[in-house]
Amino acid sequence: MILDVMLIVGAYVLGSIPFGVLVSRACGGVDVRRVGSGNIGATNVLRAVGKGAAAFTLLGDIGKGAAAIGLGRWFGMSATLLAVMALAAVFGHLLPLFTGFRGGKGVATTLGVVLAAMPAVGGLLLLIWLIVAAIWRYSSLAALSAMAAMPVLTWLLDGRLPMLTLSMILVVVVFWRHRENIVRLYEGTEGKIGERARASNSQIVK
Repeated sequence: MILDVMLIVGAYVLGSIPFGVLVSRACGGVDVRRVGSGNIGATNVLRAVGKGAAAFTLLGDIGKGAAAIGLGRWFGMSATLLAVMALAAVFGHLLPLFTGFRGGKGVATTLGVVLAAMPAVGGLLLLIWLIVAAIWRYSSLAALSAMAAMPVLTWLLDGRLPMLTLSMILVVVVFWRHRENIVRLYEGTEGKIGERARASNSQIVK
């Protein structure tokens, strides 16, 4: 029981690592929380700093989710505990300990935990994201499309109840975090991939 709690807490701490903040400061001296949407994810980093910083952020956010599941696998944890650790990692990204609980929208970290826990499902989610993003150039639409497919793919390709439950919870969480994006997509005002962000306060970190 103590080990289970430690692993869940460890997954949350891993998820809390704010790669978007760290990379943006290192690469451009920018506080990404004060630019554009204020989101610490790769899409806002792309707009605020550039492609390289966004790529590092994306890999970091995916990697911390995968690392959380890898940690659970190392200790031989059950599918149920792996699912709980996956949620802890994603909520670490949404409500990170190190940035005053102001985090991102959870898509990359969700992809990381799914890739590690269900590789076939994760691979297809990534493919869906890439196809939608390439055609319509909306990161939010690509993320929502991939997330919407996740429960069906989990049911078809994995079938474990803990993982199916995890996928349904993550869909609700990600859609909720994207509620403003959904409104902008409907209104036609959503920013496309590659558009530059405008500073909301002071862009440069002193």
